[in-house]
Amino acid sequence: MKLRFAVLSLTLLVIPVTLAADTVVLTNGRRIQGELIGVYGREIEFEERDGGRRRTIRIPRNEIGRIEFDNDRNLPFDRDMDRDRDRDDVGAGIPRGMRERPVTAVASSAWTDTGIDVRAGQPLYFQANGEWRWGPNRRDGAEGEDNSPVNRNRPLPDRPAAALIGRIGDRDEFFFIGNDPGPYRARAAGRLYLGINDDVLTDNSGSLRVTVFY
Repeated sequence: MKLRFAVLSLTLLVIPVTLAADTVVLTNGRRIQGELIGVYGREIEFEERDGGRRRTIRIPRNEIGRIEFDNDRNLPFDRDMDRDRDRDDVGAGIPRGMRERPVTAVASSAWTDTGIDVRAGQPLYFQANGEWRWGPNRRDGAEGEDNSPVNRNRPLPDRPAAALIGRIGDRDEFFFIGNDPGPYRARAAGRLYLGINDDVLTDNSGSLRVTVFY
């Protein structure tokens, strides 16, 4: 299959320089190294890096086998996730034209690195799907446990257990996401992380599929 791409003008690229080394593995076996920039309906936008040369390309989802992310997570890529979804219908209140990045937030890890660096005041939106397990016979989605009691050991004690939460940078300043798409305004600049509002991670399993709009 032919790889279709569109090279964007360098004057339009406003991308922070990072050490990311994501790899797109196509269904024909070809590997493309660089950085995942965003997901746009039936295509992804990817900055290909070949030695000192960089260019931004768009790759149809049906030509992608998987994406290997720079934090050593090798995740399957759902090529049909948005097969029937129009880009204009990304969810109530989420503006069109925002970049997207799919993230698998793992329940057994305190924080999942989204690979997104945000600036102070930047609006963020989230869409989460699926359920994660956070103990024997306990499973919930991004909204967390119903009628959850306060637990001072959780990152956000007065918010539902097992809810989706966020953090920016290395500060212990967490924010609640749940199943509310946002917007959320970044209080400071830094790397965006996603996590589970739980104090015991050893008995957790599963993950949520979260799309970050930024």
